Amino acid sequence: MRNKVSIGEYLAFLSAKYDVNPDQFFHALALAEENQEATCGELTIKCRSKSQDKIMVLIVKGSKVVAQFPVTKLFLLEQKNPIKDFVGGRFAGRCSAKKNGNLPSLRIKDLRNGMKQISLKAKVLEIPAPRLVFTRFGNYASVSNAVITDETGTIKLCLWNEQITAVSIGDVIQIENASMSTFRGESQLKIGRKGKLSNLEQPSPTIEVQGL
Repeated sequence: MRNKVSIGEYLAFLSAKYDVNPDQFFHALALAEENQEATCGELTIKCRSKSQDKIMVLIVKGSKVVAQFPVTKLFLLEQKNPIKDFVGGRFAGRCSAKKNGNLPSLRIKDLRNGMKQISLKAKVLEIPAPRLVFTRFGNYASVSNAVITDETGTIKLCLWNEQITAVSIGDVIQIENASMSTFRGESQLKIGRKGKLSNLEQPSPTIEVQGL
């Protein structure tokens, strides 16, 4: 299990990924400890070995191994299903949203270099004059490193060609399927070919009223 998540959080992630009810999942784990094997939806849970305080669990889907990890007997004796405490958490919630084609919106302070499939809502602060660059595809393109913000911070957003004229200063935009990278030591958000930039809200026009 990566990222040093707790066993409850990891099981909540598996529950979301394989559409397994958390209560049924928890019950199947306890049943596997008693009967060596139990089924839950499309998953089969096997107890590979036991010690005084834990069991080794193997989860398979058909012939495919899903996961293998130890579970303490104390965890299985919990009166309240501990998996449910993590349903909708950072891993389980993101997994469910991804399956539904609706990635959860992040905040600027959450962004890290190397992240992909980023969904973000922000306000446009600056759009510098575009410059002409020669791309690796052998053609020229216009690019502008706009500055966007939310309640947690600011970051540069790389805009190309028609993206530059699609938004204005003060617009509230929704970014989908973007990625984070570093260019010349500075972090920036990029919208790939499969990404999407939507204009959610434009600033109200200023109306000047002349005195009679």
